[in-house]
Amino acid sequence: MKNQIMLVLCGLFMGQLLFAQATTVDTDTSIYRVVEQKPEYPEGESAMLKFVYVNINYPAEAQALKIEGTVYINFVVEKDGSISNATIIRNLEGGCGEEALRVINMMPKWNPGRQRGKPKRVSFTLPVKFKLS
Repeated sequence: MKNQIMLVLCGLFMGQLLFAQATTVDTDTSIYRVVEQKPEYPEGESAMLKFVYVNINYPAEAQALKIEGTVYINFVVEKDGSISNATIIRNLEGGCGEEALRVINMMPKWNPGRQRGKPKRVSFTLPVKFKLS
């Protein structure tokens, strides 16, 4: 009789444990700087550079003033791969930063970064070069 009661209690406990694991929701909203698997642009880095090159327009004011250099944009690659919180962290004059920000916000979803196999929010900084030909 004791063995049957123990089996029933053990079965109930295991059922509760499995149910608790199945209903666990990932509520981690932290923004990681380093993860085991970094976020990646779909089809790789060369595809990302092509996307930026095709979509960026050298601002007329920057051209007139012969402004060249690198703008740095920081953004978060979300768990679903979308881009959020894009900000200029190093700017040039003549509208270069705003143009780089516009293009970053147009990007398609990335493959998200992962930590222990789970997608995480990851901070990413991208340099965008402006060079007159």
